[in-house]
Amino acid sequence: MKLKKVTLTQIVSDLGLDKPFARGQVIKVRKCWHFSTDGNAVDQMFYDDNDFIAGMNRVYVVVKGYKVVILAFSLMDTHVHFILYGEIEECRRFMHDYVARTSRHIAITHGDNNKLADVPIHYQEIDTDSYLKTAICYTVKNAPAGGISYMGWDYPWSSGPLYFRRPSLWSSPSWTFEESHKVLDEGLVRQRQVLRTRNRQKDEVRMIGDIIFPGEYVAYEVVELLFKTCRSFNFFMCISKEDDIDSRGGTISHLSIPMSEMRQHKNEVCRELFGVTSVKGLSTTQRLRLARTLRSRYNSSVKQIIRLSGLVYNEVKNRL
Repeated sequence: MKLKKVTLTQIVSDLGLDKPFARGQVIKVRKCWHFSTDGNAVDQMFYDDNDFIAGMNRVYVVVKGYKVVILAFSLMDTHVHFILYGEIEECRRFMHDYVARTSRHIAITHGDNNKLADVPIHYQEIDTDSYLKTAICYTVKNAPAGGISYMGWDYPWSSGPLYFRRPSLWSSPSWTFEESHKVLDEGLVRQRQVLRTRNRQKDEVRMIGDIIFPGEYVAYEVVELLFKTCRSFNFFMCISKEDDIDSRGGTISHLSIPMSEMRQHKNEVCRELFGVTSVKGLSTTQRLRLARTLRSRYNSSVKQIIRLSGLVYNEVKNRL
């Protein structure tokens, strides 16, 4: 990501990157935040690969309208995570805008209106360099922690593949600059297809197939400066745990079975019990029965089952 010199200088100062390294020293950081949507609020946020591709490109479109720097992010099928640098109100507006546009996409593409209208958006302040590294690595590891069969740094719907990679080499073939092209070369119609906006794109934007190269909107170079070496990055990838985020007020789901597989089981049980495959028309009593049946049959977390059953976690967690 190309940052203005003034912006980069300010980030370096706020993240303590201009301070000499001393083993064991805690460095204070400023204006860093971990934002996430509540994964218990909806059964799906991204339905298929096309939704994820649109979701990735939407990050680029939305962030251009705000004075926000993205350090890391991950799009999951039920929620999103962003590690942001900027003033809190600006970061909050970015997140609400991204969720609102995602909700409109769901309405247009899938006919499900206002699906994300009431989705809670959580955030934590990140105040030390150590916790910033932990939060970044937790975000990158969110997919494998949720039972998805990817290494954290190779999950495609995230910033994971960006850090400590060299283009044009075997370690990162999809990010090669030779395979990229520019949106401007394909005309306004193509721009509207990719960017989902009527505003004409003036800057040159690198593309990987139908996806805007995430390095266009993620400050991965700043993250590499923060960790200093890939050895340090790998160390934090290994030691960062969900409990580290939970202890700071995070909202983490401990999943035992991949969400896609559990969604299939949910459809099967819904059909068996009620003759339908969706929870939309089910009463609260029926949804609770569905949750209890799933809980008795499958080794999955309470949070995941409650989410799939369309119930509110705090209201029913003790009833399962």
